[in-house]
Amino acid sequence: MAKTKVEADLDQPDEQLDHAIEELRGVLHEEEQRPDAAFRAASSANSSVIMNIPVDVQIILGSTEMPVSELMALQKGSTVALNRRIGEPVDVVVNGRKIARGEITVLESDPSRFGIRLTEIIAGTKGA
Repeated sequence: MAKTKVEADLDQPDEQLDHAIEELRGVLHEEEQRPDAAFRAASSANSSVIMNIPVDVQIILGSTEMPVSELMALQKGSTVALNRRIGEPVDVVVNGRKIARGEITVLESDPSRFGIRLTEIIAGTKGA
């Protein structure tokens, strides 16, 4: 069976995600425009459901490539050199998509933990 242009365009996971996000934004925008107060209350409840959906957030310090033989030789105490230097920004990735960059910082409330201070938000471009 031949695919329609829309179905073919949605074959890519990033495009599917972009399409779903745009549809969701459109629906939420339409709901916000309606004058009915009861509908707005329901819309607010629907928005809170959406806002509670968990997402996978990763902070990428760096990466490296190595042959399998080097990987197999790793043991406790081994050091793996990454492709970034100290002080370079780290990537903030949500569900596999880079959304921001930031710098590592120590938490003021708990000096035994660290976090990320966002320094740049990446625009919603595909393949960012």
